[in-house]
Amino acid sequence: MKILKFGGSSVGTPESICKVKEIVSSRQEPSIVVVSALGGVTDQLIRTSRLAEAGDTSFREEILQLRNRHHAVCEGLLDDPARCTALEAELDALLDQLERICEGIFLLHVLPPKTAHEVMGFGEQLSSRIIAAVLPGAVRYDATAFIKTRHHGSLDTVDQDLTYQLIQKTFRNWKEQGMTAVVPGFVASDAVSGDFTTLGRGGSDYTASLLAAALDAARLELWTDVDGFMTADPRIIKTSYVIEEMTYEEAMELCNFGAKVIYPPTLYPVCAKGIPILVKNTFNLKAPGTVIKKNVAPGSTSIKGISSIDDISLITLSGTSMVGIVGVDSRIFSALAQEQISAFLVSQSASETGISIGVSRTDAARAQEVLSAAFAREIESGAINPVEVRNELAAVAVIGENMKQHAGIAGKLFTTLGRNGISVIALAQGAAESNISFIVERRQLRKSLNVIHDNFFLSEYQEMNLFLCGIGTVGGRLIDQIARQREQLMRTRGLKINIVGIARSSCAVFDREGIDLSRWQEILRRDAIPTDPQRLKDEIIGMNIFNSVFVDCTASADVAALYGDFFDHGISVVTANKIAASSDYANYRRLKDLARKRGVKWLFETNVGAGLPIIGTINDLCNSGDRILKMEAVLSGTLNFIFNTLSADIPFSRTVKMAQEQGFSEPDPRIDLSGKDVIRKLVILSREAGYEVNQEDVEANLFIPKEFFSCSEQEFWDRLPSLDADFEARRRQLEAEGKRWRFVAKMEEGKLSVSLRAVERQHSFYVLDGSNNIILLTTERYNRHPMLIQGYGAGADVTAAGVFADIMSIANI
Repeated sequence: MKILKFGGSSVGTPESICKVKEIVSSRQEPSIVVVSALGGVTDQLIRTSRLAEAGDTSFREEILQLRNRHHAVCEGLLDDPARCTALEAELDALLDQLERICEGIFLLHVLPPKTAHEVMGFGEQLSSRIIAAVLPGAVRYDATAFIKTRHHGSLDTVDQDLTYQLIQKTFRNWKEQGMTAVVPGFVASDAVSGDFTTLGRGGSDYTASLLAAALDAARLELWTDVDGFMTADPRIIKTSYVIEEMTYEEAMELCNFGAKVIYPPTLYPVCAKGIPILVKNTFNLKAPGTVIKKNVAPGSTSIKGISSIDDISLITLSGTSMVGIVGVDSRIFSALAQEQISAFLVSQSASETGISIGVSRTDAARAQEVLSAAFAREIESGAINPVEVRNELAAVAVIGENMKQHAGIAGKLFTTLGRNGISVIALAQGAAESNISFIVERRQLRKSLNVIHDNFFLSEYQEMNLFLCGIGTVGGRLIDQIARQREQLMRTRGLKINIVGIARSSCAVFDREGIDLSRWQEILRRDAIPTDPQRLKDEIIGMNIFNSVFVDCTASADVAALYGDFFDHGISVVTANKIAASSDYANYRRLKDLARKRGVKWLFETNVGAGLPIIGTINDLCNSGDRILKMEAVLSGTLNFIFNTLSADIPFSRTVKMAQEQGFSEPDPRIDLSGKDVIRKLVILSREAGYEVNQEDVEANLFIPKEFFSCSEQEFWDRLPSLDADFEARRRQLEAEGKRWRFVAKMEEGKLSVSLRAVERQHSFYVLDGSNNIILLTTERYNRHPMLIQGYGAGADVTAAGVFADIMSIANI
């Protein structure tokens, strides 16, 4: 035997009731069907009674709407006019009774609790009659005859022993009769007075559970409008999915912490009897649903699901006089209980100097008032601080019995949150180890849920969200590379890269779900909003998106100035922009320390050598205890291209122009010719090698007269050919000597210099084609034979690839 309960959405329309009929009729054995009121009816009944109490005649309109809606459902279900008329007459008798009760409330302007319960229960009384009329051979039973409650204080609680006896008596011979039983949920009666009572919101689930437990049913089925318990709220986490099976304890924890699938008391009766619960979707019969039972097979993930409560308040009572005093907690919870204020989270310091209690926002002011009164004497004397209330908060619970077998779950959880700039305000974990609950700022709720769901492998993919600033040659190529590689990364690495923002100098476009990379240029033209650095920062931080990385492919000092703010908000930075890493040493150090403190990454491998692994290698050497003694490097792909291209047929001025035209140099090549770019790179490498240096510490030996750098750009181009003859004469002499020019950066024991040097044929720098870079690292370990790194050191493709590699390294942390 099985008990089937159908919620309000499942019986809300003629179409949905036909689904119910299909489900019940498919059963090979008799079933007991428990039904809720038609969707929204209970709220309408409460509203109707309150209007009557307030003396508002519009309560009559509400009753008319109820009458018309129930009539419409009957007419949509029953083709036989006689049957339809008879059912409508039965419903009208109930609605007439409801109207008489409300007229009395209207006249007296009083709504006693007993009457309020009676009014609320009309929805199930009406719906159960409709369902009984529609299901073939069905018989309706009155739940008030066997669901019994007793009044305790201001609450009605189920008398379980009496209820079980009456259920067993009522249904003793029912199964042999082979009929479907229809029972209204939610409604009950007082065991002593017989007065009408209810089981509270979600009470129809409870009715079904009591029936299942009393009759030792094989299974309790709860039919609703969702596919089952989800790993997280699908309205927030689009990658959430149905949990196929879970334990009673896991279900209880999720329900108590905001999951609306099951009314929490439902679980107690069936849990005690070990009766499994199946949660199914009335409107998606193919979905397997969720099975809740005593024992389940261990899953592949350490947590089962995430639940949350939005818009809560935290009440804090603190004071040094609380230490060691017995009874403080008792006074707190007794005071709250007397006012029916529920505390769903309690966090107390081991020193006993303070206790924080999570309550609903609607109860916060009352809780503060109650506790202030309960501890008025201590507060007045200063022994206890005034009761504090903090609003605009949200609670999150990470749930799963597998956490008992996995060490380090809490550490991973809080590291994950911290790395994303999310502060935990209060937390609690029971000894059962199946629930870690914590409180965050309300604005951080979406981000918290996403990052936990993503990092604990509850999502199909780990997601990384990129904000790309700068769409020139490097930025544009990076987008192309990500677009080409995205599907493979999803398939082979389980990594989903979303570009959620693209910005250029004066405008940007943002999309939390990810920009379509096949149309990004069109989207940028069509949907871009005007931006400056300040607005760009505000938009990115305001999106508050999880696992986010800011990618800087500009050469802008204003953009580089944003990094610190991004670190403060848990956003990592990958940059090809050399300005921050080569800025004043104090600023460089501040950013490095801030990134480490916030648990985020600042990666700038492409600042030197494009995609070559130079900075990473230096870091690895230093982190493993080696010491960099000397560096010699050709770090300018532009200058290397120029001096490799220079020949009897191609003069110096033409090689400079070619470097600009082919994208090797900056738009104004004097930045390269001045050695400034190499100086920046040398400073960056020296700092990463552990030396405290600034650009001013570099001895710069220029190979072009200084006046070429102080004139206008056009004058520079006009005057540049005047250097051709001298360069050609010197080039011929070098050629005769078997030497070549290389612009060499050098660091030795903290002394830095850049200069144009003639290198001999046997030197490592001699054979260096095109725009290649090369670096020799002399260390304590690599002393007699320095380490050599060589390869393409310029070009949009390799630089974009280097940026992409930095992004991937963040995905791997």
